[in-house]
Amino acid sequence: MENDLSADFYDVVVRGGRVATASDVFVADIGIRDGKIVQLGSDLQPGRTEIDARGRVVTPGGVDAHCHLDQPSPPPVRMADDFDTGTLSAACGGTTTVIPFAAQQKGHSLVDAVQDYHRRSEGKAHVDYAFHLIVSDPTPTVLNDELPGLIKKGYTSFKVYMTYDDLKLDDGQILDVLDIAKRHGAIAMVHAENSDCIEWLTKRLEAMGRTAPRFHAHSRPMLVEREATHRAIALSELVDVPILIVHVSGREAIEQIRWGRAHGLNIFAETCPQYLFLTAEDLGIDDSYHGAKCVCSPPPRDKANQQVIWDGLKDGLFTVFSSDHAPFKFEGTEGKKPEGKEVSFRHIPNGIPGLETRMALLYSEGVLSGRISLEKFVELTATGPAKTYGLHPQKGAICIGADADLVIWDERDVVIKNANLHHDVDYTPYEGMKLKAWPAYTLLRGQVLWDGKSFVGPRNQGRFLPAGRPSVLPHPNLS
Repeated sequence: MENDLSADFYDVVVRGGRVATASDVFVADIGIRDGKIVQLGSDLQPGRTEIDARGRVVTPGGVDAHCHLDQPSPPPVRMADDFDTGTLSAACGGTTTVIPFAAQQKGHSLVDAVQDYHRRSEGKAHVDYAFHLIVSDPTPTVLNDELPGLIKKGYTSFKVYMTYDDLKLDDGQILDVLDIAKRHGAIAMVHAENSDCIEWLTKRLEAMGRTAPRFHAHSRPMLVEREATHRAIALSELVDVPILIVHVSGREAIEQIRWGRAHGLNIFAETCPQYLFLTAEDLGIDDSYHGAKCVCSPPPRDKANQQVIWDGLKDGLFTVFSSDHAPFKFEGTEGKKPEGKEVSFRHIPNGIPGLETRMALLYSEGVLSGRISLEKFVELTATGPAKTYGLHPQKGAICIGADADLVIWDERDVVIKNANLHHDVDYTPYEGMKLKAWPAYTLLRGQVLWDGKSFVGPRNQGRFLPAGRPSVLPHPNLS
């Protein structure tokens, strides 16, 4: 990096990189002023700061549209990452925008949940952020007043659960929430697993003494995701509103999504790194508790299923690739071992860390291994999420007027080690994995946050982003 204090037109010029968007790849200089991209071209005049990107790929800053940060959990469990450590790790891994969840607690106000989440995030974030909502108690007040009011204020996406006792909604409640999404221009995300099937299987496993972490996968076979995905699609068809199925893990759910699309339904889908790089064996091949590190829902499937997910990434089934970062420490008393005890799989906090590794995993094993194109990588990690959740073209794009959120890639051998990551979790499920690339620079609104070795940017500069109408929704005049 070199400085030229005489220049006054550009604050920053990223010089000569191979610029990748969701539709094109081209060599260009990127001129940045006041945090925005103001010029793309050749031989731009010098900027106050020059970054040499010649011979390197430049992509939009990542948009991780599904992550959990400082989300309240039933005691004694507590998430390891708050907005400070979570967004620090995001920046160091090439992600410049995160969308975590303001979660309503049953019996409480959704508006209060949003206000509480602002208190948790304000002044702590190092990258920009928006909020999804989690609707767990759709009372008449929530449906008629709170949810429509929040949508108008820029909270245009919300998640509903078909499982977990403290979060799940019945079909009638889901229909009510989907109806609000349709009438007010929001997008609903659905965690699709059949709760009754899971509970029935869990009780049978417990009765046989099969409580080790590996039996988590036995309690959630693909059919419980398949059935719930089919039901979610049917509910969206009844209301005539698009939905997005989150963290799709398996071929049987994918078959249902393809069926829905073949019948003209607007069904969108997201998947996550754990379904490309982990299998059920990572939960354990014996009764060791070590497998608790990889307990998440839906669980990873078998090796053959990974190719099905890769195929869905390549052919457009998936429009969003998220981390589903849900950070719980393995040791201690507040994470995977509540009160310091090894517990039945039923009681292991669900989720794995992945904010910092998401981008590099897909770039290395997707783009550089020839599984997906560079344009598809940009679509999945930045442009698709930004469009889906009403943040495009401010985010997820390299174009005139967009925020100058950029990643410059260093194609080199990297071994993932938790000791080198910046989250506050005591493990990574990808420990020891060999990659072919890692971000050399991460820029947020033209400011360098990560220089390939350490976090160097200004701290706590993340801004809250009110979301617009998701661009995946039909035009209001056509709905």
